[in-house]
Amino acid sequence: MSNAKDVSDSTFSTDVLAADKPVIVDFWAEWCGPCRMLSPILDDIAAEYAEKVDVVKVNVDDNPAIAAKYGITSIPAVYVFKGGEVAATSIGAKPKQVLEQEFAAFLK
Repeated sequence: MSNAKDVSDSTFSTDVLAADKPVIVDFWAEWCGPCRMLSPILDDIAAEYAEKVDVVKVNVDDNPAIAAKYGITSIPAVYVFKGGEVAATSIGAKPKQVLEQEFAAFLK
């Protein structure tokens, strides 16, 4: 079970777009094997970098409006939002070190 907060269509604006610090958003689905592989990696990042970023999850099957708004066509899709805007993206399951490199600007 993930430690990341579940965010929905109705809470996305408050939890992600209006957040004070960068937010890593994991767009995922229950049936997605790579999504399940990525979840513990994002949990590690959430714990290790809690002072720098928030990590949340959006189930694309349960929240189609947000998935459609951001053009999510492949999952897992990991987006970093900063100041209400998409600041970085990563598509597919990747090792922790790769995600840390891709998102280094937000984890410092």
